[in-house]
Amino acid sequence: MPFYKEIDLGKLQQRLREALHEDIGNGDVTTAAVVPRDRAGESVVIVKEDGVVCGLPILKEIYRLLDESVVVEPEATDGDRVTAGQRVARIQGPLLSILLGERVGLNFLGWLSGVATLTRRFVDSVSGRRVEICDTRKTTPLWRDLQKYAVRMGGGKNHRNGLYDMVLIKENHIDAAGGIREAVRRVRDRWGDRYAVEVETRNLEEVIEAIEANVDRIMLDNFPIDKIASAVQIVGGKCKLEVSGRVTLETVERIARTGVDIISVGALTHSSAVLDYTMLVQEKRILEEGPAFGEGTS
Repeated sequence: MPFYKEIDLGKLQQRLREALHEDIGNGDVTTAAVVPRDRAGESVVIVKEDGVVCGLPILKEIYRLLDESVVVEPEATDGDRVTAGQRVARIQGPLLSILLGERVGLNFLGWLSGVATLTRRFVDSVSGRRVEICDTRKTTPLWRDLQKYAVRMGGGKNHRNGLYDMVLIKENHIDAAGGIREAVRRVRDRWGDRYAVEVETRNLEEVIEAIEANVDRIMLDNFPIDKIASAVQIVGGKCKLEVSGRVTLETVERIARTGVDIISVGALTHSSAVLDYTMLVQEKRILEEGPAFGEGTS
């Protein structure tokens, strides 16, 4: 399935098991006391505000790990725009299992939908412009893959995944090497053309130096709008231009109008608000057999 194309399923399952154990521990003492073990139920997941849904495959995987007899039927697809009050999934199975997975499932759904929703707002703000909205490495440790997936579901693009898949020469590298040209030379000597090379620049003089070093991409770090426009003219299409730093929904369209190729926004992953969901559960019938897990299931 497309969701798992770039995500290691085994590692994801391990992390989800840990997330379930964090919440359930040795058992849900409330549900174990209140809900009979032989009861089946059905629940619906409803979004409480407008946004972009993301995380439905995670919801399914959480319940599959918890109890394979639980059936999760999505009524939307990741990346869909949703409106307040809309149903996005239906869940059927042992009532005890449904309640055990409720909070963890909704936490992931709300978190990832929040990232996708904020990303879509940025993408919509530059609609019609020839520019990509990208994420950064400012992600939650150990959950970068899911956050970057959510960015894609919001219509954004992924920057490098980590330190290992692209060269990004930043100001500390430049200072350590004694300049942009020397830093780029060392990278080329070590890696040849194996990796794309991007250089972070702090002023227009460094932009010119980066062009002369024949890099693949130049990052304009915290440049004011007028300097961004000047850099676009100086580069003249010789390489791609990326803007980074202090990009907001109020400034992103003005930045896009300058003609840059990429706008990277750390806020997509470090400052997105959770999209609010609720799960409404009702008891349906008595099971022929009790659930396959015990009260101590984690």
